Amino acid sequence: MMHKLSAMSAPTESLRATLAMIKIEHTLFALPFAFLGAVLAAGGAPTSWQAFWITAAMVGARSCAMTFNRIVDRQFDAANPRTRSREIPTGRVSLRFAYAFTAASAALFLLAAAMLNRLTLLLAPIALASVLVYSYTKRFTSLSHIVLGWCLSIAPTGAWIAVRGAIDSVVPLVLSLIVLLWTAGFDVLYACQDYDFDRRVGLRSIPARVGIARALWIARALHLAAFAALVVLYRLTNLGTLALVGVIATGALLIYQHRLVRADDLSRLNAAFFTTNAFVSVILFITFGGAVFLR
Repeated sequence: MMHKLSAMSAPTESLRATLAMIKIEHTLFALPFAFLGAVLAAGGAPTSWQAFWITAAMVGARSCAMTFNRIVDRQFDAANPRTRSREIPTGRVSLRFAYAFTAASAALFLLAAAMLNRLTLLLAPIALASVLVYSYTKRFTSLSHIVLGWCLSIAPTGAWIAVRGAIDSVVPLVLSLIVLLWTAGFDVLYACQDYDFDRRVGLRSIPARVGIARALWIARALHLAAFAALVVLYRLTNLGTLALVGVIATGALLIYQHRLVRADDLSRLNAAFFTTNAFVSVILFITFGGAVFLR
């Protein structure tokens, strides 16, 4: 009996460890942007059917991307002191289970795309290929941060298409540009903590290529460009005071984020990366999305 219980609990433990591995709570980074794209497209609340399948698509795509990334990088993770305690290197998640979870997540994403409309289904393979290819980019380009930005930027335009069945406005493209630049900027910051390891093993990143001090300036430039795109979005949507509050709050958070990190002191990098970035996406969803309902 004990042996049976142990066998039954193994998949549950693997699933729990997998959810920890993909940091399911950090879906907050991208999900609010997808919801904002849907709200802007609908001019209010999307249907419950659309909201459900947009959420399912986001969870499926992100889970697939994160798990595949951990599979592809497992040898680097095992060698890196910062990441050697991750689930695959330590054996808490088996490689077989990780592959199965990746396949199931990809299937969920494709199912969600099919349940939304024809165009989302036709474009789904491009989105899926993008998030899978990203895992290899640090092996051959320092611009992997831009590729990651592209992957996350798919969400708001994808949600717009899910609601309208077409890209019939520049608004979702500008919102996606904001997400691309914002993501690339914070990923450059995040990569600074692996500067020594990346250079030693030959992985490519902007910090590894130009040094931490210059990388911080590149991250600032990317976030300045993201803020400029946000101002353009505000002008395009003309959503009034509440949306303007979101613009100002986002600018303040980006400034605060960069004040936390210095080339000679990366000790507060996690606060800059996780806490601040979650606030940015939620604030923009609440302010711009709320302004749509108040209009």
